[in-house]
Amino acid sequence: MLAQPYHLYVERTDAAKNMARFYALSIEPTLFGTPCLTRRWGRIGSTGQSLVHHFDREDEAVLMFLDLLKAKRARGYKTRPQL
Repeated sequence: MLAQPYHLYVERTDAAKNMARFYALSIEPTLFGTPCLTRRWGRIGSTGQSLVHHFDREDEAVLMFLDLLKAKRARGYKTRPQL
């Protein structure tokens, strides 16, 4: 069972390049109780693509979550401001 929920949604937009992208990460338990990391990405407004990674331990999933977050932040993705 997961110690806490992990969910993240970030966006990268640049009007000059006609760029509007999103990237979403979440760690959730499977039916068997093992953690899985789900990644979704694509153009804002579209369904996009997804990829699921299965892990034996939560700390492995969290480590990959943090590595992906670091890479996306380095490329300019930011959390969407709350209105």
